[in-house]
Amino acid sequence: MKLHIATCKPLPEPDVDEDLLLEALAGVGVDACMVPWRDESAFAPAVPTLIRSTWDYIHHVAEFSAWVERRSAAPLWNPASVVRGNLHKGYLLDLAKQGVPVTPTVLVTRGSERSLLDIAMTTGWRELVVKPAVGAGSFETHRVRVADEIDEYDYRRLLTERDLLVQRYLPSVEDHGERALVWIAGEFTHAVRKSPRFAGGSESVSAAMGISAAERALGEAIIATLPADLLYARVDLAPNEHGEPVLMELELVEPSLFLLQEPRALQRLANAIRDRLAVL
Repeated sequence: MKLHIATCKPLPEPDVDEDLLLEALAGVGVDACMVPWRDESAFAPAVPTLIRSTWDYIHHVAEFSAWVERRSAAPLWNPASVVRGNLHKGYLLDLAKQGVPVTPTVLVTRGSERSLLDIAMTTGWRELVVKPAVGAGSFETHRVRVADEIDEYDYRRLLTERDLLVQRYLPSVEDHGERALVWIAGEFTHAVRKSPRFAGGSESVSAAMGISAAERALGEAIIATLPADLLYARVDLAPNEHGEPVLMELELVEPSLFLLQEPRALQRLANAIRDRLAVL
């Protein structure tokens, strides 16, 4: 059984899941190879593709979307329809309209003349996070404190090129931290604590850890809105000012799954891929 695992070259940072997954797949009889998604000649037409470390897609969104469509017939995991809907973080506003508690978010479209100061004054937020609506990792993610004069340089620079999210900064990410909840083949497998990360910063992740009943319930409710046959999903939560969990991001394209922290999740992913390949 053959499998392409889509990556990018060069990687902007190491993928700690890569070697673990390749070894686990070999252990269940899957012949997997890493293939840069932009190297179309390296993909065999009939070989299924697993999206993993395609982290440069944020600079080539149209090209990546077209590639997703071409690979979907092989098939592609997660499916093309799910990937398309998760590329732009405007999905947060859609989920909020469905009643999902989401970190307070304003979407500012490319070229808008709305100022960051106006958003701060309108919302009453004293600390803001500015990030691209299509982004990965901490790419161009900036924390802005509202003072007598607000620095809008990064906001204005980015807005000439991209849609942006402006979000209320949640102080809880500093002590409680952000919880990343991982689902593999429909099962919640584990969670980790992530520390705040901004442009130029490195990722700090805990060992696998327990979560509250409220965090688990919100994660389950969000997963219930998605197709039942997803191979993987990650739900990132943090407490709001009332201590209630809210959604920070729903990662369905190429999230780190923190497989090093939970060997059972790694084995479940390898087995699920093997089982899907076996019925093609």
